[in-house]
Amino acid sequence: MSGYFARRLLLLIPTFLGITFLVFTITRFVPGGPIDQLIVQMQSAGGEAGASGAGESSVAIPAAVLDELNRQYGFDKPFYLSYLSWLGDVLTGDLGESFKYNEPVLGVITSRFPISIYFGLIGFTLAYLVCIPLGVAKAIQHGTPFDFISSAIVFIGYSVPGWALGAVLLVLFGGGSFLDLVPLGGFRSENWSDLSLVGKITDQLHHTILPVISYAVGSFATLTVLMKNSLMENLGADYVRTAFAKGLSERRVILVHTLRNSLIPISTGLGHALGLIMAGSYLIEFVFNIDGVGYLGYTAIIDRDYAVVMGILVINTLLILIGNILSDVLYVLVDPRIRFN
Repeated sequence: MSGYFARRLLLLIPTFLGITFLVFTITRFVPGGPIDQLIVQMQSAGGEAGASGAGESSVAIPAAVLDELNRQYGFDKPFYLSYLSWLGDVLTGDLGESFKYNEPVLGVITSRFPISIYFGLIGFTLAYLVCIPLGVAKAIQHGTPFDFISSAIVFIGYSVPGWALGAVLLVLFGGGSFLDLVPLGGFRSENWSDLSLVGKITDQLHHTILPVISYAVGSFATLTVLMKNSLMENLGADYVRTAFAKGLSERRVILVHTLRNSLIPISTGLGHALGLIMAGSYLIEFVFNIDGVGYLGYTAIIDRDYAVVMGILVINTLLILIGNILSDVLYVLVDPRIRFN
C-alpha cells in the first residue's frame, strides 16, 4: 500500500506541471494583459495632460519603456522560458507580485483565506449534517410521499446554481420591494468592531446565512442520493438479513451494522472538498461581495492580474491533488478491507 501512495505522490509532479503550464501559456496569449493596461493608462494620462496643454490627445510610449515593461513581466523571452523562470520562483515560495495591488501574491491570497475557509467550512459541514440523516430517512421510507417530496425539493435546489440562488435570496431578503432581514453582502458590517459581543455574533450570522445556503445547496442532491442508495444497497445484503433474523431491532441494524458501510462513498468525498473549502466560490463571493479567495480570483481574471491568477491556481491545484490522495486514505480507514496495490 505504501508503494501505491508513493506512486500517487510522484504523479502529483507531472499533473501539476501540466496544469500550470497550460494556464501559464494561455495567459501569455490572451490580449489585454498588464502591459496593455499600463500602456492605456499612460496614454490616457498623457492625453489628459495634452488636452489641458498643447491639445494633443495621446502620447507615444518610448521603446525603452516598453522593453522595460516586457522585461518586468517576463514577456521579453519565449513563453516556455518564462514558465521555467516562474516555476523556479514558485519552488522557492515566490508567487510574484500582484499587478493590481503591488504586493506579493502570497500575502494577497493568504490574507483572504480565513474568509473563504469560514464560509466553505460552514457550508460543507451543514451539507453533511443535513444530507446524511436525510439520506437515511429517505432510504428507510423509500417510495413514501416523504421520499418523493424531499427528492423533488432536493433536485430543484440542485438545478439552481449557487450564485443564482444567492442573487434571488438577496432580492427576497436583502431589502428593496420584499423583506429586509439580512444585509446585501459583505463579510461584516463596517461598524462591527464597535458592536457588543452579542451584536457582533448577530451581525456575523446575518452576513453568513445566505452565502452558506448558496454554498451548500449544490451538494445537497448528490450527497443525499448517494447516502440513500448506499444505505439501501447495504440493507439488502445478507449480513443485514442475518441481523434481522437474530431479532435485532431496525434501529440497531441500521446504526450499528449498515451505517458505517454506507458512509464509505460519502467519506471518500471529504478529500475532494478540501480545495473547495479553501478556495471558496468565485461567483458566490462575487454576488455577496465577500472579499475572499474566490472573489479575488474573479477580479484577478477580469483585471488580467496574471500573477494572482497563477498563484491561486498553484494553491488550488496542490489542494485538489492532495485532497484526492486524502480521499484514498480515508477510504482505507473507513473500510479496512480495501487494499491498494
